[in-house]
Order: sequence, then C-alpha cells, then structure tokens
Amino acid sequence: MTGGLLGPNARNAWRAKAGEVSLLRPVRPRRPLTVEALPQRVTLDLSATALVIVDMQNDFCAGDGWLAGIGVDVSPARAPIPVLGGLLPALRAAEVPVVWLNWGNRPDLANLPPGVLHVYDAEATGGGIGTPLPSGAGRVLERGSPSAGIVAPLAPEEGDLHVAKYRMSGFQDTELDSVLRNLRVDSLLFAGVNADQCVLATLMDAANLGYDVLLVEEAVATTSPAYCLDATLYNVRQCFGFTLTATALAAALSAPAPAPPGEG
Repeated sequence: MTGGLLGPNARNAWRAKAGEVSLLRPVRPRRPLTVEALPQRVTLDLSATALVIVDMQNDFCAGDGWLAGIGVDVSPARAPIPVLGGLLPALRAAEVPVVWLNWGNRPDLANLPPGVLHVYDAEATGGGIGTPLPSGAGRVLERGSPSAGIVAPLAPEEGDLHVAKYRMSGFQDTELDSVLRNLRVDSLLFAGVNADQCVLATLMDAANLGYDVLLVEEAVATTSPAYCLDATLYNVRQCFGFTLTATALAAALSAPAPAPPGEG
C-alpha cells in the first residue's frame, strides 16, 4: 500500500493512510559479516547490529576533565580514541547505528541514590558527582555540561544517537533498551571506558536482556589495574558473549562482500 511512514525511524515504521494501516515493517536484507573472535569465529548481521560507545567523554578522558583533576592518569582511557576514529567511518558506511552512551546526570541529582553518590564521594566531602570542576570545564558528570561532552577528536555525526546514563549500567533508569529495540537490532558491539566498570555492567545487562554482545578489545580501555581488564575479557568470553579485535573487525568490514548464491 502507499501512504506515509509512521515510526521512530525507517527501521521500525508502519505505513498509514486514511482508513488503512500496514503493520508490516520495512524489509531489511541480511548483511552477514564473519569476523575472527573469541571463543569462536562469529557471523553477525550488519543490518541488525549497533555500536554502543560508553563514556568516551571529557570527565573520563580529557586532560582537564574530572578524573585528571583528581590525579588519575587518563592516558589509558584515551587509547580507544584513535581506534574508534578508524572504525567509525567503516561502521557508518555499513549503516551500523552509533549510540553514544555517556554519564549525564540531572543537575539536581534527584534520581541518584546514596550508593551511586558514595562511589564518587566516599567520605562525603563534596568532591563527586555534580561538583564544579576547578578547570571550569563544567560540573562532574552533569548532563549538558562540557564534562559530559564527547572527548575530542571523536565527534558524533548526524544520525548518531545519544543516551544519558546515571549508573554503571546504561540500561538502568534510561531509554537505552527502547532506543535499541526501535532500531530492531540483535547484536551490540561495545566500545569505551572503563572496560571493567561501565562497559561491562552495560554489556552484562544487554546479555541478560537477550542481545548478542561483542566487546571490541582495542576500542575499550580502563584506568584500573591490568588484571581488571584481563578478568573482564575472560568473563565476557566465558559467560556473556564474544571479544574481537578492532583489527579483525576492520579487516572484515573492508573485505569484498560475498557473491550471492549462484553467482561468481
């Protein structure tokens, strides 16, 4: 039938006109991509895959951000920047949605329980979430503040999606699951920081919700000790999904598409 599209995006839309509605969503042909991974080689469908980039923001990764201001060496957290800079053009060219998932709290902190605040201000001295940064770069982890902005030189593009989070997991108290369901994706590629904290917590919730989860190794990092990353990689492979290297992913994306059956 003819008529207008009715939905949040072209992936999940009805077609409607006076007196008639079609609930048939647009057909998206499969686009299989086989990539070396652990514990097994994986074939995923690019048409049902999204990239979730966790906390690549100024407070965690910039020299004038919050972590740097309290004496944390943020150079490990910056390691994914060039890796993502190389992967994003290829993923966007493959029409893989990009979701930027950043801490971005309410200015009044009204939805944050004491347990979350304690993580960042264990002695209640007032140096945690929502406090002004000495550098003048905003308030710690506050939505709309420069501290919650994506770290340069990474930059979103038109069509990228943005979700603010308020916990280690990006699924708790947020619209992330609704956004991903409306994209009609099954498989999630994970990147960002800290691999053993917010990335892992979000990945675990994604797996528990039924998504396929794949951690892109060089595109994640942590300021924690090295054994924390080792344990994260082990647990992702053992319990939740797969790990793959950015190199393997880039190589698979750049490989010629296989010929349809009966051709070649």
